[in-house]
Amino acid sequence: MMRFSLRVCLAIILCINLSILETNAQIPLINNSADIYMQLKKLKVLGSILYIAAHPDDENNTFLPYLAKEKLYRTGYLSLTRGDGGQNLIGSEQGIDLGLIRTQELLAARRQDGAEQFFSRAYEFGFSKNADEALRIWDKEKILSDVVWVIRQYQPDVIIARFPGDARAGHGHHAASSILAQEAFTAAADPKRFPEQLKYGVSTWQAKRLLWNTFNFGGNNTTNNDQFKMDVGGYNPLIGKSYGEIGGEARSMHKSQGEGRPRRRGPFYEYFATLGGDAPKNELTDGVDISWNRLKGADKIPQQIESILQAYQFEHPEKSVDALVELYKNIQQISEKSVWVYKKMEEVKHLIVACSGLFFEATTEEEYAVLGEKMNVNFFINKRNNVNVQLEHIWINNSVNDAFDTLFKSTLPTNGNITFNKVFEVENSKKLSQPYWLANKQDKIGSFNVEDQQLIGQDENKAAYFADFSFSINGVIFTDQKPVQYKYVDPVKGELYQPYIVITPIIVSLTPDVVLTNVTAGNKQIANPKLQLQYKSNFTAKQIPVTIQLLHGSKAVFVKDTLIDFETGKVFAESIAMPSAFHKDQDPNIVAAISTLINSKKHIYTSYLRSIKYDHIPAIHYFFQNNARIISDEVKVRGKKIGYITGAGDKVPDAILQLGYDLQYLHEGDITDEKLKEFDAILLGIRAHNIFDYLSNKNDVLNRYVENGGNLIVQYLKSNQIGLKKIKVGPYPFIVNASSRVTEENAPVRFILPEHPVLNYPNKIEQKDFDDWIQERSTYQAEQVDPHFEMPLSMNDSADKPASGSLAITKYGKGNFAYVSLVLFRQLPAGNPGAYKLLANLIALPQNK
Repeated sequence: MMRFSLRVCLAIILCINLSILETNAQIPLINNSADIYMQLKKLKVLGSILYIAAHPDDENNTFLPYLAKEKLYRTGYLSLTRGDGGQNLIGSEQGIDLGLIRTQELLAARRQDGAEQFFSRAYEFGFSKNADEALRIWDKEKILSDVVWVIRQYQPDVIIARFPGDARAGHGHHAASSILAQEAFTAAADPKRFPEQLKYGVSTWQAKRLLWNTFNFGGNNTTNNDQFKMDVGGYNPLIGKSYGEIGGEARSMHKSQGEGRPRRRGPFYEYFATLGGDAPKNELTDGVDISWNRLKGADKIPQQIESILQAYQFEHPEKSVDALVELYKNIQQISEKSVWVYKKMEEVKHLIVACSGLFFEATTEEEYAVLGEKMNVNFFINKRNNVNVQLEHIWINNSVNDAFDTLFKSTLPTNGNITFNKVFEVENSKKLSQPYWLANKQDKIGSFNVEDQQLIGQDENKAAYFADFSFSINGVIFTDQKPVQYKYVDPVKGELYQPYIVITPIIVSLTPDVVLTNVTAGNKQIANPKLQLQYKSNFTAKQIPVTIQLLHGSKAVFVKDTLIDFETGKVFAESIAMPSAFHKDQDPNIVAAISTLINSKKHIYTSYLRSIKYDHIPAIHYFFQNNARIISDEVKVRGKKIGYITGAGDKVPDAILQLGYDLQYLHEGDITDEKLKEFDAILLGIRAHNIFDYLSNKNDVLNRYVENGGNLIVQYLKSNQIGLKKIKVGPYPFIVNASSRVTEENAPVRFILPEHPVLNYPNKIEQKDFDDWIQERSTYQAEQVDPHFEMPLSMNDSADKPASGSLAITKYGKGNFAYVSLVLFRQLPAGNPGAYKLLANLIALPQNK
């Protein structure tokens, strides 16, 4: 049996359990009597499963709750990436922002199914067609070390890979996750592999077996009756749901991917092929002792648990408290200090709290803790069941010396509220609330730069502040930790909790993100754009000397000194003309800096606080430097008024405005012959046809708009054929192939129709316009196109044949229709000049005579 130090075991328990407690949940977790009973049953089981795949949504959402709530195994899901490189169906967030959303969606799913969540440092850099590419870009050894680290910490009895390590996996990330799981299965047990990890208190670990959870989806059936199989679709009467129902609810948390699923009922079989160790015959954990017998000195524990279960009263869970306290003491005395001892001690402690009806929290009425300012924390305790409990101490962030004792050292009344508040200072040395994987600059395209070994694998940051509540029951002191949270009442949603985060006194914003300085219409340059600098005060002070600067590299291109009366919540703004003399070969970024002099100390602020808020996940905040990217290349435009139909969410409208167009958003009621004639061009956002059925129904109206001289530009669809349902798009038929894409962002681009207007008017498109693209070239390309279409470009990944479906254009009447699978929606926010020229040319496609 592998052994852990006390310090490491406690750290692992505290870190891992954050994902299944109420930390950062919008509503605290409350245990009812059935929940308590199921957790009592779980005390008997000392078995664990670790499921490994590549992305958020790769996990088997029916299988995980079956493992956690039926078999009562400790269950974890290791997603190698946070889903940063995917596409977003609920908003315009991409890249890092999308990864933050999908991290929280995974945690929301885990709150449904009872599993724990882990991550590696891998960044989802975009679609990858083969495992070799994925492993090369991720840095195979780096990510393999992460998988090994999680295994050594978690100590799973069985490891299950979602995918095989070959082409059947569907794409490169999937296959790579299996390859890493297979290598880690062996490497975790080898002291010569990643020996530096062992100095952090973990030891080598050999899981009993490694399985592949075979599947039948995506037109690929990898299951067969020779494989080990089990029905995971059972019904849990304590929950009142089947595992298919729970799985549907968990899956539906992946809202940014449009993964809403039905609640399934009835039998549901899962199949498993053995990749390592011996094959199971009756149970996944065959050959593993998952009882208390696996620990020395635990002989009496199973009978104690059984007695508690037999005596449990659903209407009076408090009657189990005395026996649970005795159980806790007996587990403490077990001589073998394995990770299971500390895990079960934590479980028993939470059961004692739940059976006692103890509710306690530390909250604030402000969303932010500001460096150098005060924070007011409200404490609330209520013991709702008739149990003899004494409140001993409360302290903040493990500062035992700062424990405060007001009203303490007395027995808590039954169903009586104890409330008080205390003011603390937010020290200037306190770390800002930054997701740990974003704290350091990403030094490689394929992975985050996390230097602290103890952070690797964690789902998210610990709370900025947490309160330790110390209680005494039957002479035993229990300490339980609660995050300090921002608590408020929404007039529609009711009482909610959000993360309480640490921020700077001044937040700096510089917009727009991309600035075009040389847009011309005809021979006339559009007015020189201005930068909008805003800075928000999160503190109050009078007559503070302030220096406002715009920095281009080390050079200040704008400086203003002033005295300001700061007031909490007040926003200050400056409209600044673009500095002249920018050359396209220079660093294209401008940074805003606000310097203050307070109490003879100089402070410089350059960061913006981005907030992402959706109802299904907690609020997300992170800091970044809000640069303005300057494009000094000339971009010629034609036309004036553009209509835009929003799709799944993108930032293309911002680019249209930068080009100087008059932009109007269009909705279903606007799709009429009379209305559409107002516009020189109409653009459809990404996946618009997949979201709005009315676009198919009004395809004839859109076609008449083209026929009468308009330009209709449709950005990519995920598919235009869903089962028997065919999406109507454009005047002539074509097929959108979801597997046809060019994922290498530097793939050569061939001009097969070099004289086509889209490559020449009003901007001459050259090879350099495809330089420095990010993530990919094209996605969901057009195939089997009608002969009326012209395909000006050809491109392909290094292992594929040339394809010309990235841009398909056809004349129709006096106007033009274009299907664009070129990923302009990624390139435009990234400030790629060639993408702006291509967009301008698509809008300006000339009318046909």
